[in-house]
Amino acid sequence: MKYETLLDNFKEKRILVIGDVMLDAYILGNVTRVSPEAPVPVVSLSKKENRIGGAGNVALNLKNLGAKPIIASVIGNDTDGAILEELFVKRGISTLGLVKSAKRKTTVKTRVISAKQQLLRIDSEDIHPIDDKHEEQLLQTVEELIPKEIDAIILEDYDKGVLNQKNIALIISLAQANNIPITADPKKENFHYYKGLTLFKPNLKELKDGLNIDFNFATEHNKFNDAVNALRHSIPHEVSLITLSEHGVYVCDAESSARIPAHKREITDVSGAGDTVIAVATLCLLAKANIQDIAKISNIAGGMVCERPGVVSISLQELKNEVRELL
Repeated sequence: MKYETLLDNFKEKRILVIGDVMLDAYILGNVTRVSPEAPVPVVSLSKKENRIGGAGNVALNLKNLGAKPIIASVIGNDTDGAILEELFVKRGISTLGLVKSAKRKTTVKTRVISAKQQLLRIDSEDIHPIDDKHEEQLLQTVEELIPKEIDAIILEDYDKGVLNQKNIALIISLAQANNIPITADPKKENFHYYKGLTLFKPNLKELKDGLNIDFNFATEHNKFNDAVNALRHSIPHEVSLITLSEHGVYVCDAESSARIPAHKREITDVSGAGDTVIAVATLCLLAKANIQDIAKISNIAGGMVCERPGVVSISLQELKNEVRELL
Protein backbone atom coordinates (compact mmCIF):
# COMPACT_ATOMS: atom_id res chain seq x y z
CA MET A 1 0.00 0.00 0.00
CA LYS A 2 1.33 3.43 -0.99
CA TYR A 3 0.56 5.19 2.29
CA GLU A 4 1.72 2.27 4.44
CA THR A 5 5.15 2.46 2.81
CA LEU A 6 5.26 6.23 3.15
CA LEU A 7 4.43 6.09 6.87
CA ASP A 8 6.99 3.34 7.48
CA ASN A 9 9.62 5.79 6.22
CA PHE A 10 9.01 7.90 9.35
CA LYS A 11 11.04 5.43 11.41
CA GLU A 12 14.50 6.34 12.68
CA LYS A 13 14.48 9.87 11.20
CA ARG A 14 16.58 12.19 13.39
CA ILE A 15 14.74 15.49 13.85
CA LEU A 16 16.09 18.47 15.77
CA VAL A 17 13.21 20.41 17.36
CA ILE A 18 14.10 23.96 18.45
CA GLY A 19 11.70 26.26 20.29
CA ASP A 20 9.66 26.96 23.40
CA VAL A 21 9.17 23.88 25.55
CA MET A 22 6.74 23.80 28.46
CA LEU A 23 5.26 21.60 31.13
CA ASP A 24 1.56 20.85 30.72
CA ALA A 25 0.05 20.18 34.15
CA TYR A 26 -3.45 18.72 34.45
CA ILE A 27 -5.86 18.80 37.35
CA LEU A 28 -8.54 16.22 36.57
CA GLY A 29 -11.81 15.77 38.41
CA ASN A 30 -15.58 16.10 38.40
CA VAL A 31 -17.71 19.15 39.01
CA THR A 32 -19.92 18.33 41.97
CA ARG A 33 -21.54 21.66 42.83
CA VAL A 34 -21.28 25.44 42.65
CA SER A 35 -19.12 26.98 45.34
CA PRO A 36 -20.95 28.84 48.14
CA GLU A 37 -18.03 31.29 48.18
CA ALA A 38 -18.34 32.50 44.57
CA PRO A 39 -20.30 31.53 41.42
CA VAL A 40 -17.67 29.02 40.30
CA PRO A 41 -17.73 25.21 39.97
CA VAL A 42 -16.22 23.03 42.67
CA VAL A 43 -14.02 20.29 41.18
CA SER A 44 -13.66 17.06 43.13
CA LEU A 45 -10.03 16.11 42.42
CA SER A 46 -9.41 12.71 40.82
CA LYS A 47 -5.74 13.03 39.85
CA LYS A 48 -2.92 15.33 38.82
CA GLU A 49 -0.79 14.69 35.77
CA ASN A 50 2.25 16.24 34.08
CA ARG A 51 2.84 16.05 30.33
CA ILE A 52 5.35 17.40 27.85
CA GLY A 53 4.09 20.53 26.09
CA GLY A 54 4.97 23.21 23.54
CA ALA A 55 7.88 22.34 21.27
CA GLY A 56 8.34 19.29 23.50
CA ASN A 57 5.00 17.98 22.31
CA VAL A 58 6.27 18.17 18.72
CA ALA A 59 9.21 16.01 19.80
CA LEU A 60 6.84 13.62 21.59
CA ASN A 61 4.73 13.27 18.44
CA LEU A 62 7.87 12.52 16.44
CA LYS A 63 8.95 9.90 18.97
CA ASN A 64 5.55 8.18 18.92
CA LEU A 65 5.63 8.15 15.11
CA GLY A 66 8.90 6.21 15.11
CA ALA A 67 11.38 9.07 14.67
CA LYS A 68 14.33 10.04 16.87
CA PRO A 69 13.80 13.62 18.08
CA ILE A 70 16.33 15.84 19.82
CA ILE A 71 14.92 18.79 21.76
CA ALA A 72 16.77 22.14 21.88
CA SER A 73 15.46 24.92 24.10
CA VAL A 74 16.10 27.08 27.17
CA ILE A 75 14.33 26.10 30.39
CA GLY A 76 14.49 27.32 33.96
CA ASN A 77 16.95 25.80 36.40
CA ASP A 78 14.01 25.01 38.68
CA THR A 79 11.78 22.20 39.93
CA ASP A 80 9.43 22.40 36.95
CA GLY A 81 12.40 22.26 34.58
CA ALA A 82 13.67 19.14 36.34
CA ILE A 83 10.23 17.52 36.06
CA LEU A 84 10.09 18.37 32.34
CA GLU A 85 13.60 17.04 31.71
CA GLU A 86 12.72 13.80 33.51
CA LEU A 87 9.62 13.43 31.32
CA PHE A 88 11.78 13.80 28.19
CA VAL A 89 14.17 11.12 29.43
CA LYS A 90 11.31 8.76 30.34
CA ARG A 91 9.82 9.13 26.86
CA GLY A 92 13.15 8.49 25.14
CA ILE A 93 13.59 12.02 23.80
CA SER A 94 17.16 13.29 23.62
CA THR A 95 17.81 16.37 25.78
CA LEU A 96 21.22 17.14 24.25
CA GLY A 97 19.95 20.57 23.19
CA LEU A 98 18.49 21.71 26.52
CA VAL A 99 20.04 24.80 28.12
CA LYS A 100 19.19 25.71 31.75
CA SER A 101 18.90 29.28 32.95
CA ALA A 102 18.68 30.60 36.51
CA LYS A 103 17.21 33.81 35.05
CA ARG A 104 14.04 32.18 33.68
CA LYS A 105 11.32 29.99 35.04
CA THR A 106 10.13 26.97 33.12
CA THR A 107 6.81 27.64 31.39
CA VAL A 108 3.96 25.70 33.01
CA LYS A 109 0.39 25.62 31.72
CA THR A 110 -1.98 24.18 34.31
CA ARG A 111 -5.36 23.05 33.00
CA VAL A 112 -8.37 22.13 35.12
CA ILE A 113 -10.48 19.55 33.28
CA SER A 114 -13.83 17.95 34.11
CA ALA A 115 -15.84 15.60 31.89
CA LYS A 116 -13.38 16.13 29.02
CA GLN A 117 -13.97 19.91 29.15
CA GLN A 118 -11.35 22.49 30.09
CA LEU A 119 -12.68 24.75 32.86
CA LEU A 120 -9.64 26.90 33.53
CA ARG A 121 -6.00 27.40 32.52
CA ILE A 122 -3.30 28.98 34.66
CA ASP A 123 -0.02 30.04 33.01
CA SER A 124 3.27 30.47 34.87
CA GLU A 125 5.97 31.78 32.53
CA ASP A 126 8.64 34.28 31.55
CA ILE A 127 8.15 35.50 27.99
CA HIS A 128 11.02 37.98 27.72
CA PRO A 129 13.73 37.06 25.17
CA ILE A 130 16.50 34.76 26.35
CA ASP A 131 19.67 36.67 27.25
CA ASP A 132 22.81 36.75 25.10
CA LYS A 133 24.63 34.15 27.20
CA HIS A 134 21.92 31.51 26.94
CA GLU A 135 21.23 32.30 23.29
CA GLU A 136 24.92 31.73 22.56
CA GLN A 137 24.80 28.41 24.44
CA LEU A 138 21.70 27.36 22.51
CA LEU A 139 23.22 28.22 19.12
CA GLN A 140 26.49 26.51 20.01
CA THR A 141 24.56 23.38 20.92
CA VAL A 142 22.61 23.52 17.65
CA GLU A 143 25.82 23.96 15.66
CA GLU A 144 27.29 20.89 17.38
CA LEU A 145 24.18 18.78 16.77
CA ILE A 146 23.57 19.61 13.09
CA PRO A 147 26.53 17.60 11.66
CA LYS A 148 25.40 14.51 13.60
CA GLU A 149 23.19 13.05 10.87
CA ILE A 150 20.23 15.34 11.46
CA ASP A 151 17.55 14.65 8.83
CA ALA A 152 15.41 17.75 9.45
CA ILE A 153 14.96 20.74 11.75
CA ILE A 154 11.64 22.01 13.14
CA LEU A 155 11.32 25.52 14.58
CA GLU A 156 8.37 25.53 17.01
CA ASP A 157 7.58 29.06 18.13
CA TYR A 158 5.19 29.87 20.99
CA ASP A 159 6.34 33.50 21.47
CA LYS A 160 7.93 32.62 24.82
CA GLY A 161 11.34 34.12 24.03
CA VAL A 162 13.54 31.24 22.88
CA LEU A 163 13.33 32.05 19.15
CA ASN A 164 14.08 35.53 17.80
CA GLN A 165 15.06 37.28 14.57
CA LYS A 166 18.79 36.62 15.04
CA ASN A 167 18.76 32.94 15.93
CA ILE A 168 16.00 32.04 13.47
CA ALA A 169 18.10 33.46 10.61
CA LEU A 170 21.23 31.69 11.84
CA ILE A 171 19.49 28.33 12.22
CA ILE A 172 17.91 28.56 8.76
CA SER A 173 21.31 29.48 7.31
CA LEU A 174 22.92 26.47 9.05
CA ALA A 175 20.20 24.19 7.69
CA GLN A 176 20.67 25.49 4.15
CA ALA A 177 24.45 25.17 4.36
CA ASN A 178 24.09 21.53 5.42
CA ASN A 179 21.24 20.70 2.96
CA ILE A 180 18.87 19.92 5.84
CA PRO A 181 15.12 20.49 5.30
CA ILE A 182 13.78 23.02 7.83
CA THR A 183 10.13 23.61 8.74
CA ALA A 184 8.45 26.05 11.12
CA ASP A 185 5.25 26.56 13.07
CA PRO A 186 5.17 30.33 13.72
CA LYS A 187 3.55 32.80 16.06
CA LYS A 188 2.99 36.51 15.51
CA GLU A 189 6.12 38.01 17.11
CA ASN A 190 8.66 36.40 14.75
CA PHE A 191 6.33 35.76 11.82
CA HIS A 192 8.32 37.67 9.19
CA TYR A 193 11.72 36.21 10.09
CA TYR A 194 11.22 32.72 8.63
CA LYS A 195 12.63 33.38 5.17
CA GLY A 196 14.19 30.40 3.42
CA LEU A 197 12.20 27.55 4.97
CA THR A 198 11.43 24.27 3.26
CA LEU A 199 7.91 24.29 4.72
CA PHE A 200 6.02 27.04 6.58
CA LYS A 201 2.93 26.11 8.62
CA PRO A 202 0.89 29.00 9.98
CA ASN A 203 -2.76 28.52 10.89
CA LEU A 204 -5.43 30.83 9.49
CA LYS A 205 -5.33 33.19 12.50
CA GLU A 206 -1.53 33.40 12.37
CA LEU A 207 -1.71 34.14 8.64
CA LYS A 208 -4.13 37.02 9.26
CA ASP A 209 -2.24 38.36 12.28
CA GLY A 210 1.15 38.03 10.61
CA LEU A 211 0.04 39.92 7.50
CA ASN A 212 -2.22 42.29 9.48
CA ILE A 213 -5.28 41.55 7.33
CA ASP A 214 -8.75 40.19 7.94
CA PHE A 215 -11.27 38.30 5.82
CA ASN A 216 -13.91 35.60 6.08
CA PHE A 217 -12.40 32.40 4.69
CA ALA A 218 -15.82 30.82 4.04
CA THR A 219 -17.00 33.66 1.78
CA GLU A 220 -13.89 35.53 0.62
CA HIS A 221 -11.70 32.97 -1.12
CA ASN A 222 -10.10 35.60 -3.34
CA LYS A 223 -8.83 37.45 -0.27
CA PHE A 224 -7.42 34.20 1.11
CA ASN A 225 -5.61 33.55 -2.18
CA ASP A 226 -4.24 37.10 -2.09
CA ALA A 227 -3.04 36.50 1.47
CA VAL A 228 -1.22 33.32 0.46
CA ASN A 229 0.47 35.14 -2.44
CA ALA A 230 1.48 37.95 -0.06
CA LEU A 231 2.84 35.40 2.41
CA ARG A 232 4.97 33.66 -0.20
CA HIS A 233 6.23 36.99 -1.56
CA SER A 234 7.14 38.59 1.78
CA ILE A 235 8.50 35.42 3.43
CA PRO A 236 10.00 33.28 0.64
CA HIS A 237 9.74 29.52 1.32
CA GLU A 238 9.14 26.34 -0.68
CA VAL A 239 5.92 24.80 0.66
CA SER A 240 3.06 26.65 2.38
CA LEU A 241 0.85 24.50 4.64
CA ILE A 242 -1.96 26.51 6.20
CA THR A 243 -4.30 24.86 8.69
CA LEU A 244 -7.88 26.11 8.47
CA SER A 245 -9.62 24.48 11.48
CA GLU A 246 -13.02 23.14 10.38
CA HIS A 247 -12.17 24.01 6.76
CA GLY A 248 -9.26 21.55 6.60
CA VAL A 249 -5.82 22.53 5.29
CA TYR A 250 -4.45 24.40 2.28
CA VAL A 251 -1.12 23.53 0.69
CA CYS A 252 0.85 25.02 -2.17
CA ASP A 253 4.30 25.31 -3.68
CA ALA A 254 5.56 27.11 -6.79
CA GLU A 255 3.82 24.65 -9.14
CA SER A 256 0.52 23.59 -7.58
CA SER A 257 -1.99 24.05 -4.78
CA ALA A 258 -4.83 22.16 -3.10
CA ARG A 259 -7.32 22.46 -0.27
CA ILE A 260 -8.00 19.29 1.69
CA PRO A 261 -11.35 19.37 3.54
CA ALA A 262 -11.56 18.39 7.20
CA HIS A 263 -13.00 15.00 8.11
CA LYS A 264 -16.11 14.96 10.31
CA ARG A 265 -15.08 14.49 13.94
CA GLU A 266 -16.35 15.08 17.45
CA ILE A 267 -14.04 17.89 18.54
CA THR A 268 -13.11 17.76 22.22
CA ASP A 269 -9.98 19.93 22.46
CA VAL A 270 -7.85 21.57 19.77
CA SER A 271 -4.82 21.96 22.08
CA GLY A 272 -1.68 20.57 20.50
CA ALA A 273 -3.16 19.91 17.07
CA GLY A 274 -0.64 22.24 15.41
CA ASP A 275 2.22 20.36 17.09
CA THR A 276 1.01 17.12 15.56
CA VAL A 277 0.54 18.67 12.12
CA ILE A 278 4.08 20.10 11.91
CA ALA A 279 5.58 16.81 13.15
CA VAL A 280 3.69 14.73 10.58
CA ALA A 281 4.23 17.23 7.76
CA THR A 282 7.98 17.23 8.38
CA LEU A 283 8.14 13.43 8.40
CA CYS A 284 6.06 13.28 5.20
CA LEU A 285 8.47 15.76 3.61
CA LEU A 286 11.40 13.49 4.51
CA ALA A 287 9.50 10.48 3.15
CA LYS A 288 9.37 12.29 -0.24
CA ALA A 289 5.58 12.67 -0.21
CA ASN A 290 4.04 15.08 -2.71
CA ILE A 291 2.45 18.21 -1.26
CA GLN A 292 -1.11 16.85 -1.53
CA ASP A 293 -0.19 13.75 0.48
CA ILE A 294 1.63 15.90 3.02
CA ALA A 295 -1.57 17.89 3.46
CA LYS A 296 -3.89 14.85 3.52
CA ILE A 297 -1.92 12.93 6.14
CA SER A 298 -1.21 16.00 8.29
CA ASN A 299 -4.90 16.92 8.15
CA ILE A 300 -5.88 13.46 9.41
CA ALA A 301 -3.28 13.54 12.20
CA GLY A 302 -4.33 16.98 13.42
CA GLY A 303 -7.98 15.93 13.47
CA MET A 304 -7.21 12.81 15.49
CA VAL A 305 -5.77 14.72 18.46
CA CYS A 306 -8.76 17.09 18.51
CA GLU A 307 -10.97 14.17 19.53
CA ARG A 308 -9.11 13.79 22.85
CA PRO A 309 -8.95 16.11 25.87
CA GLY A 310 -5.73 17.92 26.65
CA VAL A 311 -2.48 18.02 24.70
CA VAL A 312 -1.90 14.51 23.35
CA SER A 313 0.14 12.76 20.67
CA ILE A 314 -0.69 9.89 18.34
CA SER A 315 1.15 6.67 17.58
CA LEU A 316 2.34 5.50 14.19
CA GLN A 317 -0.08 2.57 14.26
CA GLU A 318 -3.03 4.82 15.09
CA LEU A 319 -2.13 7.08 12.17
CA LYS A 320 -1.74 4.07 9.86
CA ASN A 321 -5.19 2.81 10.84
CA GLU A 322 -6.80 6.20 10.26
CA VAL A 323 -5.05 6.78 6.93
CA ARG A 324 -6.06 3.29 5.78
CA GLU A 325 -9.70 4.05 6.64
CA LEU A 326 -9.89 7.58 5.20
CA LEU A 327 -7.51 7.47 2.22
